[in-house]
Amino acid sequence: MEITNSSRNLSVSLSGVTLQNPVVPASGCFGFGYGMAEFYDIDILGSISFKGTTRDSRFGNPLPRVAECSSGLINSVGLQNPGIDTVIAEELPKMREVFHQPIIANISGFSIDEYVECCEKIDKEKQVAIIELNVSCPNVHGGGMSFGTCCNSVAEVVKEVKKVITKPLYVKLTPNVTDIVSIGKSAVEAGADGLCLINTLLGMRIDIKTRRPVIANRMGGFSGPAVFPVAVRMVNQVAHSCGVPVIGCGGVSTAADVIEMMMAGATAVEVGAANLVNPYACKEIVENLPKEMERLGIDSLSEIIGIV
Repeated sequence: MEITNSSRNLSVSLSGVTLQNPVVPASGCFGFGYGMAEFYDIDILGSISFKGTTRDSRFGNPLPRVAECSSGLINSVGLQNPGIDTVIAEELPKMREVFHQPIIANISGFSIDEYVECCEKIDKEKQVAIIELNVSCPNVHGGGMSFGTCCNSVAEVVKEVKKVITKPLYVKLTPNVTDIVSIGKSAVEAGADGLCLINTLLGMRIDIKTRRPVIANRMGGFSGPAVFPVAVRMVNQVAHSCGVPVIGCGGVSTAADVIEMMMAGATAVEVGAANLVNPYACKEIVENLPKEMERLGIDSLSEIIGIV
């Protein structure tokens, strides 16, 4: 189902993949989609980046692993997922029953071999249009963000993955670095077709009554409205320096946020923590986008990408 306004064009293109609108639930905040289909018709979305997937099934980190804090939340879920083979055999078919738009597959790993194996397998699935390589998760030890904080390691994993896939590869970058542009350029020079940023900022809160961290893993990924200005800044820097399409994310919660992120340089926009606060967040954003465009005199979203 396409949400349109008679005079507004919401469609965007990511490396030849056309989305009916730029709104994409972020990985880890929407599962595999079919659970949310009980609340509304998720076919109104531009795409879905499904739950971060590794080679083997993972239970994730110890509880508690999610805690609210001012203007956001801290999570340390730890890539809980059923593993790549189960995702392909069970999750994707259930997802396709209720979602008929292009799908973004979020793939993570603990070694280059694992990234390569998972990407090669998911690349064969016709439901998947784009592979999102997660080198930026701050909640797992020995993998994830350890790849995303070093130019050489980012380039190495991208180079090897590109050898075994045919679909566009978007690399999800961590904000927990001193120079986001250099990391982005390394990914692009190694063959990345696009970039996605930002993942969560590394944060920590302490319960002063118990004198202990609020989550069992001590530190976790901080997300929500408080990180939005950081995300806009980094998206703007990367979009104007790296020469590839960018998926922007980080603290997006309204249609106005989507437009701001696109003006900064994003072609599509992922919505993460807002879904955990309000299950209808993405639906409301899609419905409000034409109204916001009309208010601002925007005929087509593609005309505002990177105008700032």
